[in-house]
Amino acid sequence: MGDDLGLRERKKRRTRLALAEAALRLFEERGYERVTVAEIAAAADVAPRTFFGYFASKEDVVFIGTAERVETLLHTIAGRRPEETAADVLERAIRRVVGELDGSLGLAPARLRLIMSVPSLQARALYLTAVAQRRLAEALQRSAPGELDFSDASVMVVLMTSAPLAALVTGLVREESARHIRAAVERAMDMAVHGLGSGGSGVG
Repeated sequence: MGDDLGLRERKKRRTRLALAEAALRLFEERGYERVTVAEIAAAADVAPRTFFGYFASKEDVVFIGTAERVETLLHTIAGRRPEETAADVLERAIRRVVGELDGSLGLAPARLRLIMSVPSLQARALYLTAVAQRRLAEALQRSAPGELDFSDASVMVVLMTSAPLAALVTGLVREESARHIRAAVERAMDMAVHGLGSGGSGVG
């Protein structure tokens, strides 16, 4: 039974990835606005109803993995250890996501190009970032009752998420290797936590 569940889950992941790859390829070839869900489904060799089993809209394809990363952050913060400060658990949560970065970079360049070129996707990216930062701040405040207010939690979240995100975007724009991007993101995280003096000279 466990093997069957594992097989089904792997098949679902492959189908989801195939849909995302097909969608991004079509978006880049023909333009985001000109591509329909039916065309994406056909390119991935599935029915349109299958598409909607994985994504609510073609816009959601561009942000594949975002919700899962936010849930990882929230879950880690909720499991704050007794010896950890609020800053400690936030750092651990972000470093956990950074540690899984290599496996999520494959589609990232195409996704970033679309977000930077399509106004509706830019707006969606800003909205998702704001919502995620608010949810993280709320979770951080809950994990540290009486230690910090929502304003302080919000500032901590913005400071500690913006630096690695900026490094990630810069690396993708410059088309650097996954190794270089991850190293840059980790340096950015060090700078956010320990100050500008910890940045170092970088690689390349």
